[in-house]
Amino acid sequence: MEPSVLLLLALLVGFVLLLVRGYPKARGHLPPGPRPLPLLGNLLQMDRGGFLNSFKRIREKYGAVFTVHLGTRPVVMLYGTEAIREALVDQAEAFSGRGTIAVVEPIFRDYGVIFSNGERWKVLRRFSLATMRDFGMGKRSVEERIQEEARCLVEEFRKSQGAPLDPTFLFQCITANIICSIVFGERFDYKDRQFLRLLYLFYQSFSLISSFSSQVFELFSGFLKYFPGTHRQISRNLQEILDYIGQSVEKHRATLDPSNPRDFIDTYLLRMEKEKSNQHMEFDHQNLLISVLSLFFAGTETSSTTLRYGFLLMLKYPHVAEKVQKEIDQVIGSHRLPTLEDRTKMPYTDAVIYEIQRFSDLVPIGVPHKVTKDTLFRGYLLPKNTEVYPILSSALHDSQYFEQPDTFNPDHFLDANGALKKSEAFMPFSLGKRICLGEGIARNELFLFFTAILQNFSLSSPMAAKDIDLSPKESGFGKVPQTYQICFLAR
Repeated sequence: MEPSVLLLLALLVGFVLLLVRGYPKARGHLPPGPRPLPLLGNLLQMDRGGFLNSFKRIREKYGAVFTVHLGTRPVVMLYGTEAIREALVDQAEAFSGRGTIAVVEPIFRDYGVIFSNGERWKVLRRFSLATMRDFGMGKRSVEERIQEEARCLVEEFRKSQGAPLDPTFLFQCITANIICSIVFGERFDYKDRQFLRLLYLFYQSFSLISSFSSQVFELFSGFLKYFPGTHRQISRNLQEILDYIGQSVEKHRATLDPSNPRDFIDTYLLRMEKEKSNQHMEFDHQNLLISVLSLFFAGTETSSTTLRYGFLLMLKYPHVAEKVQKEIDQVIGSHRLPTLEDRTKMPYTDAVIYEIQRFSDLVPIGVPHKVTKDTLFRGYLLPKNTEVYPILSSALHDSQYFEQPDTFNPDHFLDANGALKKSEAFMPFSLGKRICLGEGIARNELFLFFTAILQNFSLSSPMAAKDIDLSPKESGFGKVPQTYQICFLAR
């Protein structure tokens, strides 16, 4: 054999041995998990069904807290209600860091209210919560905005005259308009071409982020980022939305009245001006753009996808929709819109909405966290910046809390007397310091939109209930339901 080939082989073997020897050091303080291969991590343990299936299988061997190497990165997995609550609630500060999602990292980086860390995140979160609360309770409350949108949606469904339609974009329109009214100070017509383009970009991006190819990218992003693929389409989509947000910011800047801020963007611009002399100011242009993108995206896709799952489930289980309508008729009647006050008198409807959220399991592996300091957890030492995945699906399908975790059953949230029953395992918005910013708005949207639609329409499907497929079209970072046709028949 040629000396040069021998030298190359020796160098290669030496490199692999160094990698192998390096792994135990990284794993020494971490929870147990399957032994990783150099560079490939736990690729051999990954299931074709995606991350969630893989983590379920690994958990069976290693228990509720275990380590998986995604490529070269060790990530600690929290599986089950107790483990997640113990980390995100009992040690909330230590687990309050934000990890990365590789396919969106080039756009979000460490900016904005969702993906930032440290003091930047704390400042932006406080500001965002206060501003959204102010504009949700100001001249027109969030409840009034949702009721107006519900009225528009009901009119739109009436126009269909019971013909089959795909509700995807209309559900996006109504949820997007609520967040748009707070962030941009306006709502859009359902046929506005620019609006529909943005909604399409959101829908496609959420599907791509949740795809199998994005999960593969998560394993080997350092290498795959140099090649064509899903990640580039996601970046193009999000950049186009950012360009629109940038134009909107400039319009706001040109028409800003300091004595009368109209929305989130105006309030942010005023804060930028106020703090411009502060060397450590976090209120800069990039944080504004990414914060608006974060709120716009999260405020549109999560609630609209939950509604899509909800009405698909109502087609699959028509007896549930009928019981909801009976409660609507008793409490609200047909001559006024539902209000948030009605919710306390409608335990069955509330239980159905909870069960829709639990069963749809929208963000199954959770948005990644990381520990903000060296953290002792269940006898293991997690070094600072260790990434952590709280597997929310494992709580939402926890058999200790839900008698039939894989079955859609509103009784999961009702006690023996038919009253609403809360559950510690119900965490669709996550928990702790990183709990979803818009949880309150989303809960109000789901109740008011769901009841307004069922108050005015009976539902039917072009296919038999037994043939309706509840399996997701994509299941990765998020779950995306199959597209379907539904008929809204005036009651």
